[in-house]
Amino acid sequence: MTYDLKGLKCPLPVLKTRKRMAALPLGTRVVVETTDPMAVIDIPHFCQESGNKLISTETVESGHRFCIEKA
Repeated sequence: MTYDLKGLKCPLPVLKTRKRMAALPLGTRVVVETTDPMAVIDIPHFCQESGNKLISTETVESGHRFCIEKA
């Protein structure tokens, strides 16, 4: 499942990711795409804080892509 949050500014990407992840069953993987430069700090911090697993972080042409597994 890909969650396109491109164009949103801090703190919206992490807030929307938190809300989406809360509704998912354990083990679900979500790919979050964002153009917000603060997401490289906010998304890993959210994962650490919430216990979700950050599988990967990529810098892509349009911004950043994160793969998160619901824990």
